[in-house]
Formats: sequence, C-alpha cells, structure tokens
Amino acid sequence: MKENTVKNWDLIISPKRGWFELHLDEIWNYRDLLLIFIKRDITTFYKQTILGPLWLFVQPLLSTIVFYIIFNQVAGIPTDELPPVLFYMSGIIAWNYFSNCFTSTSGTFTSNASLFGKVYFPRIIVPFSKVISGLTRLGIQLIMFLVIYMYFIVIGNQQIKPTLQTLLLIPLMIFQMALLGQGLGMIISSLTTKYRDLSYLVSFGTQLLMYASPVIYPLSVVPEKYIHIILANPMTPVIEGFRQAFIGKGQLSTDMIMYSLLFTVITFIFGLLIFNKVEKSFIDTV
Repeated sequence: MKENTVKNWDLIISPKRGWFELHLDEIWNYRDLLLIFIKRDITTFYKQTILGPLWLFVQPLLSTIVFYIIFNQVAGIPTDELPPVLFYMSGIIAWNYFSNCFTSTSGTFTSNASLFGKVYFPRIIVPFSKVISGLTRLGIQLIMFLVIYMYFIVIGNQQIKPTLQTLLLIPLMIFQMALLGQGLGMIISSLTTKYRDLSYLVSFGTQLLMYASPVIYPLSVVPEKYIHIILANPMTPVIEGFRQAFIGKGQLSTDMIMYSLLFTVITFIFGLLIFNKVEKSFIDTV
C-alpha cells in the first residue's frame, strides 16, 4: 500500500476571487524583484541618450524659461512678487513627479503583457517600481532647485521667507503625489485592457490638467467664478504647499489639505481594488 505523504509547499499560487483579496504581503516576498525593476527603470531612462542624467536638469530648466517668457513676460501673469524662476520651477518639479507616476503606471498592463503572460509575480510590483524609481528624478531636481534657491538667498532677496511648518509637510506631499499618481494610473491601466483609446488621452489629459493647477499662475489671479474648479484639483494644495514651504507664499488651508488627502486615499484604494480585479483576466483581453 502506497503511503500518503503530505508536502509542505513553499509557495501556493491560486486565483484571487474577491475584491479585497489583495495579498499585499507578496510585495515583501518579491522585494528582490521590486529592486530589479527599480534599477531597470532608472537605467533604461538614460540608455542610448546623449545627455544622459543631464535630461533631469534640462527639462525643468527649459520649461521654466519657456513659462517665464510666455506667461510672465508676454502674457503678463504675475507671480505674487516672487522670483519667476523659483515660482515656476517649484510648481514644475512637483507636477513632473505626479505626472510621471501617473503616465508611467497607466500603461502597466498593455506594456508588460508579454512579461505577465510568461511568469507569475505580483503585478502590483510594476507600478510600485515606477513610483519609487521616480523618486530618484525628483530628488535630483529638488537638489537643482535648492541650489538656485540658495543663490536667491545669498543675494538677499527679501521676498523669500520659507515656512518651517509647511517644510515639515514636504515628505507627506511627496507621498501623496505618489499615491495619487499611482492610483489614477492603476485605474487607467485597468480600463485600457478593454478600451485602448484611453491610453491616447493620458498624455493629452495630463497636459490639460496642468493648466487646471497653479503651476504657471498663483491662485490670487484666478477669477472668483473659476476658483472652485482649481481648488477641486487635488494637486492644487500640493503645489501651493511646495511654494509656501520654500518661498513663503501660497494659499494653503487645512480644508484644502484634508480634501486633497481624502481624494488621494479614495483614489488609491479604488485603483488598487480595480487593478487587483482586472489582473486575473486581463491577459485574455489585452
């Protein structure tokens, strides 16, 4: 008689059934793979480029110059008596990190379909790697901003008055941008498995959303009948918070912060749930 044996498996892969069966502990189990993806995202960004990492400095600098010429000099939009370079660059750097998180995670399923169809690993690792690798770019651009910022401090610009309380909120704002960008990206990524045309709207929609954010203008110049539209944008308190923290000017209130945080958390949770639901069967439709 053949003796029955019980095998203790190290890993059991089974289909997820419920909306809330997230198995987030698998992220820790696959942390080595997460680190590999982060390294891949960083290195491939500079591969076969002439300027390499210098692109991280070129993009915000060129954007700042263009905004200064077009919106400040030609259109005459004020910057609340702040140095235009610091005003525009603080908004651009914050917006760049959010938009990078959003656009890079919005194509998770379609751009990685061949990989997902060959081997099992927690799919959520891919958007996580995009958000974490983006912190490298954000950190480098913040260093560049601080160098220019210190220059204005040294020459004695009286308009720059950093706010310590808001400076302490900078890590929270960065974390919020990561959650918001990834949450929106996971929602779009899940929908594009069936509706491919949504992917074409991401870059265009991100540009439009930037103009609904106080990146190129202060809230003080927004007409009263449109101010509620700008305040409904969850990125508005973040951008205003960056300016208030470093430069000392920006309209930021507790209500704005709480609304933005609540919107971000709800968006991220919804994105995580729909991403978890779609990942089980996306390979059949992508």
